[in-house]
Amino acid sequence: METERIPTTDEEWRHRLTPEQYEVLRRKGTERAFTGKYWDEHGDGVYRCAGCGAELFSSGTKFDSRTGWPSFWEPAIDANVELHTDSSYGMVRTEVTCARCGGHLGHVFDDGPAPTGQRYCINSCALELDPAEG
Repeated sequence: METERIPTTDEEWRHRLTPEQYEVLRRKGTERAFTGKYWDEHGDGVYRCAGCGAELFSSGTKFDSRTGWPSFWEPAIDANVELHTDSSYGMVRTEVTCARCGGHLGHVFDDGPAPTGQRYCINSCALELDPAEG
């Protein structure tokens, strides 16, 4: 999959996304815990960026972090996510964005399970589940 940025205007993003998706993906917002459609999802499939469709996470790496957001211990394809230092709100965290469209996905923390020890804490509205066939 290409990792070139998708050249769209703010108006085009507002037309493409729901208001909640726009707030999270384009304005770096956060959905309230335990309100998103995927925090308690257990189906198999691929989680894609709601903004551009890039493959981001596999259901095989999803785990129950008890935080109220979908959590994964690694991306499906490392090159499809980018990590950035986020020092907003008086703390330092690592922001996770989609490498293809630049959309804000969530944050990654070093308190996840083996084998990586990482917890990619991702907003449900930034994702679309592409269910496994079968």
